[in-house]
Amino acid sequence: MKKIRVLIIDDSALVRRVLTEILSSDSSIEVVGSAMDPYIAREKIKQLKPDVLTLDVEMPKMDGISFLRNLMRLHPLPVIMISSLTEKGADITLKAMELGAVDFVSKPKMDVDHELEEYSSEIIAKIKAAALARIRPGITRKEEEIETELALDIEKRYSTTVILKKSETRKSFGTTEKIIAIGASTGGTEAIKEILMQMRPDSPGTLVVQHIPVTFSSAFAKRMDSVSPMVVREVEDGQLIVPGHVYIAPGNKHLLLEREAGRYRCKLNDGPPVNRHKPSVDVMFRSVAQNAGTNAIGIILTGMGADGSRGLKEMRDAGAATIAQDEKSSVVWGMPGEAVKLGAAEHVLSVNNIAAKIETLL
Repeated sequence: MKKIRVLIIDDSALVRRVLTEILSSDSSIEVVGSAMDPYIAREKIKQLKPDVLTLDVEMPKMDGISFLRNLMRLHPLPVIMISSLTEKGADITLKAMELGAVDFVSKPKMDVDHELEEYSSEIIAKIKAAALARIRPGITRKEEEIETELALDIEKRYSTTVILKKSETRKSFGTTEKIIAIGASTGGTEAIKEILMQMRPDSPGTLVVQHIPVTFSSAFAKRMDSVSPMVVREVEDGQLIVPGHVYIAPGNKHLLLEREAGRYRCKLNDGPPVNRHKPSVDVMFRSVAQNAGTNAIGIILTGMGADGSRGLKEMRDAGAATIAQDEKSSVVWGMPGEAVKLGAAEHVLSVNNIAAKIETLL
């Protein structure tokens, strides 16, 4: 099987060494080289023809954003941004996603062994997902080649039940207030942005779970608030859900929908990761199925893995309208693809058409 060829671009020799050791530990990845700045990287891309780049956000001579902008214009490649967990780092990284980066991870922490082990699993999985990413025709490997390589060696893999037990789905509720629930992972920040930009300002309360680090979720909410006609906020526990507002899950808590006397509220849960994610899309979708039923619309967008696919099926079984992003417009057709396989998606649409479909369904 052809290995995924990776070029590491980072001004820190220590980070370059650590990333090389981590990625080289996986038999399906080959680190073909490294570069300390974008000018060296430019020559090595020509010489080494990598499949995926890791790119430091902040570098001397030319910053990562300027390099990424030029790269996507002249020689598009799948890029994983390596970002510091700061507000500035989050803003720059989200800008990189707008320019075409596939995903991002934080800088590795070298001082805590168990954190480095978890980090290794995360970045290896994201490199493999990036190799599938739809940057331009002909550059990606077939999904079947990598699908079996994505399993991570994590001791405990909790299902949704650890947070919220499954109950009998009900199709009748004492309220007609609508709820929209959106879940996404790899490539999701831009897909969510595309939808929220087209939403009406009086659209129903909308819950969003994007797989994202805690430091980034606040910056992501602010960025979405600046482009959407709706009011976008990071969720606070117990927050009342009202029309015209979008509620984005923080990067370290599960988001659940609760209903009391015909009103909906956001509930945050600090339980273990589900499907290796916290927040988990499956957790949110199950809570929406149980508390909103036919009053809900569930949407699963681009992302690696299968988180959200079972929850979307539970929503459809409860009478909710369900939508999956199509393969062509997805960066990685993992989560929506799994939802389609399960029969969870009533509609399969390009991301550009999802907002219009929501309007029709309402």
